[in-house]
Amino acid sequence: MTASTRMHPADVARTAAVGLRTRRMRALLSALGISIGVAAMVAVLGLSASSQAGLLAEIDKLGTNLLTVTPGQTLSGKDAKLPREAPGMIARIGPVDSVESTGKTSASVYRSPYIPSVNTNALTVSAASLGLPAALRMTVAQGRYLNAATADQPVVVLGWTAAARLGIAKIHPGARLWVGGQWFYVAGILGKASLVQEINESVLVGYGAAEKYLHFDGHPTKIYIRAQTEQVKDVQQVLAATAYPEHADEVVVSQPSAALEARAVAQSALNGLFLGLGAVALLVGGIGVANTMVISVLERRSEIGLRRSLGATRGNIRLQFLSEAVLLAAMGGIAGVVLGVGVTAAYALLKGWATVVPPIAWGGGLGAAVLIGAVAGLLPALRAARMQPTEALRTV
Repeated sequence: MTASTRMHPADVARTAAVGLRTRRMRALLSALGISIGVAAMVAVLGLSASSQAGLLAEIDKLGTNLLTVTPGQTLSGKDAKLPREAPGMIARIGPVDSVESTGKTSASVYRSPYIPSVNTNALTVSAASLGLPAALRMTVAQGRYLNAATADQPVVVLGWTAAARLGIAKIHPGARLWVGGQWFYVAGILGKASLVQEINESVLVGYGAAEKYLHFDGHPTKIYIRAQTEQVKDVQQVLAATAYPEHADEVVVSQPSAALEARAVAQSALNGLFLGLGAVALLVGGIGVANTMVISVLERRSEIGLRRSLGATRGNIRLQFLSEAVLLAAMGGIAGVVLGVGVTAAYALLKGWATVVPPIAWGGGLGAAVLIGAVAGLLPALRAARMQPTEALRTV
């Protein structure tokens, strides 16, 4: 049995705790540096995991079987146009469940005709098919959506963002907007869309009304397709040729959920930067622990000499100071984990996400804190163990 193992683990912990209790403020400040570093690391990984979980849950709810078709460019570099018959032709594809579309007009929308024409609020006035909300799995937050009767009349439905920018929080009888040089009645406000941000910023009218009142040419500018999930890839491959057989190269086909999934992956690319900042804070905390232990050795030379004269070995002294450093770092690490998890839970609750804290976040943070504490306390512990009893007792 070696000298360093003669002390019972409980005695080691008790001796280390006594050393820290006698210098509470210094120990607290040293542990604070460790806790900030650990909290930063836990929060960064936790928030990243929670946001990705929330985003993927939203994608699962909205479905991964939504495809879109938009016009690209001609060989001469001009903007292409989709045929008016494109939605109908796409609907003939077997695995396609629903096809809806929108067509952008040149009209602008204002609260009244007295508002300067430059104040467009960056909103788009688009013609929309009647089954659009169902295909996009959107809700109508207020009022009602377009129907067969209102699609040919000067009636609009607002996207979520469009309503906010126009200052319309509630639908009331007779509510009107100045659209394309004439009044349109407001029928409803759509709920917020996640997969199709362009709908949020749109003012929607029926195709008939757009052609009658807004000089719309009838060509769709975006087609939304819901396909059978297991055949999405097959449908995606034939969409361009089906939508525009003569010029399939002028058609762009995309999958909105794939873009969101890519964004979720891209978010993790920024984690390295924030983890680096957390590591710096953890390193600074480790330096604080080392500084605390060095000063502690200088201040406690009389205690070291007394213990050595009473029979304590070099190993006992070394273990005492090393355990103090580890205990100090562990306390900071535990506080940092609790703080990091708390920040993650609070932010996830605010955003409506599930709280996800990967084991590598809290386990790795706590392990790093203990390791840094051990490294920071090693040199002071060795220095304390090398002191001769007679030399240490001179300060008594």
